[in-house]
Amino acid sequence: MAAAISERDPEWRDWQWQLRHAVGTVEALTRAMPLTEGELAGARRAESRGLPLRITPYYLSLADPSDAACPVRRQCVPDAREDDEAPGDLRDPLGEVAHQVAPYLVQRYPDRVLLLATDRCAVYCRFCTRSRMVGGGEGGVSLEALAPALDWLRAHPEVKDVIISGGDPLAMGTERIVRIVASVRAVASVETIRLATRVPVTLPMRITRELIEALRPHHPLWVMTHFNHAKELTPEAVAACARLVDGGFPVLNQTVLLAGINDDVLALEQLFRGLVRARVRPYYLLQADPVRGTSHLRTPLERGIELMAALQGRMSGIALPKLVCDTPGGLGKVPLGTNNVVARAPGRTTLRTFRGAEVDYVDPPERRS
Repeated sequence: MAAAISERDPEWRDWQWQLRHAVGTVEALTRAMPLTEGELAGARRAESRGLPLRITPYYLSLADPSDAACPVRRQCVPDAREDDEAPGDLRDPLGEVAHQVAPYLVQRYPDRVLLLATDRCAVYCRFCTRSRMVGGGEGGVSLEALAPALDWLRAHPEVKDVIISGGDPLAMGTERIVRIVASVRAVASVETIRLATRVPVTLPMRITRELIEALRPHHPLWVMTHFNHAKELTPEAVAACARLVDGGFPVLNQTVLLAGINDDVLALEQLFRGLVRARVRPYYLLQADPVRGTSHLRTPLERGIELMAALQGRMSGIALPKLVCDTPGGLGKVPLGTNNVVARAPGRTTLRTFRGAEVDYVDPPERRS
């Protein structure tokens, strides 16, 4: 990392410069900020085994060097507790290996698949679901290696939706991204392509006009991004989202509920309101996956239900995501929510509102033929 480079310097705004100067060693991280004992042990671990260390200078600049509890810092700086294993921890929590139907292609639902196009990200988040594979290979997957996955898609016209993920596909070069997207778009039965990316959060300068123009011919393309805290909604990140939306890309956000980072009402309210102002739809609030070594970042399931109950009625419906748990073993997402049905009787249901009032809803009379 080149500490002499200012955020106002043109080089800072070059996404490739950001990737080349990403912090990836203990030495570079300790130069950037003083580490706690646990962070230092975690960084040393990451340097030798497990999920690697990688943080763009931009994202690291959002971390408070004087506060180990900073919500950005806790997402990207390793922790010694990543060595811990808790009951229920899994190496592959979503059963992606078991649900692989072709190399790099995972099917967990009848109408959609996941295409793993790369194992690299701009930043390696410490709660990563795919820590088993991220950062450990060759980077972007070649079209030749993806050929069996594309053949499988052509043979299964029931699949209408392809999510291109990784790693982070938008951390690759434009030409490589476009080749992959164009190859998927050429499958006649595919209706929608989604790009799963955290680049608007961790490397917003990557969302260039060149990238937008290169991808526009392959619409409909949706962007699924991943803001977890309002501190990440910087002017640069908001501008990146605006470029996507103005380019015709609907942008949806999937927030992961993380202990000590965003597991309180005010933090989520500020995040969801900020996303709506940026024209990004809060889509999911995800219970954190039980990835091995992440128990210190996970909340009890009940906490998410409590938080969503507190936000209901306090915010517009367009700002409220759906709370879901992606079930261990890859059996699919389960929506979670408070039970607002107080009682049922023939033709009548008693509901509890967000204010606590109980109201009867009366069904229409049965129709007679």
